[in-house]
Amino acid sequence: MTKYRKIGADVAMEILGGMLIALGVYNFALEADFPMTGFSGISLLLYRFLGVPIGLSTVLLNVPVAILCFRLLGRGFFFRSIRCMVLSSLLIDYVAPLLPHYEGNRLLAAICTGVLAGLGYALIYLRSSSTGGTDFIIMAAKKKWPHVTLGKITFITDVTVVLLGGLLMGDVDGVIYGMIVSYIMAIAVDRVMYGVDAGKLALVVTRKGQQVADAIETCCGRGSTLLQGQGGFLGEEKKVVMCACNNKQMHLVRQAAKGVDPQAFIIILESNEVLGEGFKTGAA
Repeated sequence: MTKYRKIGADVAMEILGGMLIALGVYNFALEADFPMTGFSGISLLLYRFLGVPIGLSTVLLNVPVAILCFRLLGRGFFFRSIRCMVLSSLLIDYVAPLLPHYEGNRLLAAICTGVLAGLGYALIYLRSSSTGGTDFIIMAAKKKWPHVTLGKITFITDVTVVLLGGLLMGDVDGVIYGMIVSYIMAIAVDRVMYGVDAGKLALVVTRKGQQVADAIETCCGRGSTLLQGQGGFLGEEKKVVMCACNNKQMHLVRQAAKGVDPQAFIIILESNEVLGEGFKTGAA
């Protein structure tokens, strides 16, 4: 039963994500007449110049790329992506046209396109799936360079398509709007995938490690880890209190540490994702 429940959740998220992408591409980007990113951008060009349905051309473009990436990304990811690709294409060709088209300011259209499509892609990525096309390339690049965020990889791969579309359409402003879409989309993807569980990491170097840890526990209910440290200059033993918390709690953690030991050396780091008790469990 758990397996079917997971499949149902995957399909529901793919439909929601695909609908957001369809709204961004068809109802905002198409009327605004600026180049879009990825295979969606190429499909828009084929639609404008040849009248080929966007969803159909997306599927046709995906076939060779899917075959090339099959072995690298694995059987499960491949078939989930095929399912999601078909769902997204049907939503773009048959559902999005039933909804009103935005015909206002191009900048607002670019912002809405970037936010909607970025949220849609992020929801799909969170379910270990993709819409195919450049997503296959993006995921393959992510597997090869896991330290690079999906948003950055997406932005890099999208720039070429935007520039190509701008050149074919002879629209310099369109290229600028396309870049805005790419940038906002990359931010939206990273914010949803990494920002939801983002936080801060405090490293407190002090002689009063246990007292600092107790003060942090009292002020905001966060546990700490005590690491053994040694001063590099005098060689004296110290404790390093390591505490992960959310952005709002960091001010309390810093105050608690300074309240116990005003001479404490405090390092505050950005943490893209925190897994464990009190945060996301890490379950798929």
